[in-house]
Amino acid sequence: MALAPDPARGLDPGGPVASAAVAPPPRLRFDRHELSGAFGDIGTDLPLLLAMIPAAGLDAGSVFVLFGLAQVLTGVAYGLPMPMQPLKAMAVIVIAQQISADVLFGAGLAIGAVMLGLTVTGLLQWLVRVIPRCVVRGVQLGLALSLGQLALKQYVPAAGASGFVLAAVCFVILASLLGNRRVPAALPVIGLGVVVALASGIDTAAITAGVGLHLPSPRVPEWTDVVTGFVVLALPQLPLSISNSVIATHRTLADLFPERSVTVRKIGATYGIVNLVLPFLGGVPLCHGCGGLAGHHAFGGRTGGSVAIYGGLFLLIGLFFGGAASEVVRLFPLPLLGVVLLFEAVALGSLVGDIAGSRRELTIALVVALCALGLPQGYVVGLIVGVALYHAGVGLGGIPGTTAPGDGPGCREKDRP
Repeated sequence: MALAPDPARGLDPGGPVASAAVAPPPRLRFDRHELSGAFGDIGTDLPLLLAMIPAAGLDAGSVFVLFGLAQVLTGVAYGLPMPMQPLKAMAVIVIAQQISADVLFGAGLAIGAVMLGLTVTGLLQWLVRVIPRCVVRGVQLGLALSLGQLALKQYVPAAGASGFVLAAVCFVILASLLGNRRVPAALPVIGLGVVVALASGIDTAAITAGVGLHLPSPRVPEWTDVVTGFVVLALPQLPLSISNSVIATHRTLADLFPERSVTVRKIGATYGIVNLVLPFLGGVPLCHGCGGLAGHHAFGGRTGGSVAIYGGLFLLIGLFFGGAASEVVRLFPLPLLGVVLLFEAVALGSLVGDIAGSRRELTIALVVALCALGLPQGYVVGLIVGVALYHAGVGLGGIPGTTAPGDGPGCREKDRP
């Protein structure tokens, strides 16, 4: 899938390498392309937030305000479409087991402290150095397959036959407009979703009743909540955070924005600091993610303006519609979100193409992806298995073609994330 062209450069960044002679775009830009890119991660974020709020008894207004504020600040800090998103493993456990808000906030503090500790000690940077590129590609592909499965099995069928029709129309629109410099792909799709939602009967009375200024309420998690949150929520989340939120995101930044240098230390620091602040104000724990980054980029985002616009939307909903947030976001039907999520998955999965020339590395990436997709704690299992296979320098048990000329033990310099 060709990625959206960059209007600032006048060229199509369809591959991981752009011309070094062309000046990079500004850090912040607000135009139709950034507006289109702003919706590149909404298919992942909205359903998780809406499911977590009632499961944990969270205040919807506070969650939306702080989620939006985190996006705006991250966009300004990086000058890139570097979003933050709910911690997926934590979200799934909270939704499935009805974990309380206090424990969730404690888990946020715990994982923020751990990630900041890994960053300042240099352990996070060491992990990036020892994990080869093909293993990172496997993590990215595993996440892409997971997102695609979620889109096709849950989101698209959510509204029955009419949902399939809406999804098909949205797919055609996105496929035909992706890469169009005049009409950014996501905007007509979002507009169509709003029209469909209004036609299906939005409860305007509920929205009107929920209008009013809503500010986050201070929270002070107890130490017992921090300890419980660490054991129940943070530990299952850490492998996914290290592999996807840090290592794979770092690699994806280098792929999509080779002219910009973003260090692992900065990624780990913003991850840690955000989660040491949000729990005290009623916000859900957040992380960076290569899927969201690829999604913003695929739909046209090239600067921090894309993420700032996205965050601004949540800020407005939380500040002024906090009492009816769940009704307001029904303007984005699940089948529509599913199609957006599917294109995000394709954009992320396509990054594996740069190791297609080595059968051995591609095989390792596939093994890692299948582990991530199908096993409990699959991301950490995939990381361990992939690194072991790569550094062992073997032909993967005689699988035909997995030892190619030039493939050998050790981690070559060009393969480092």
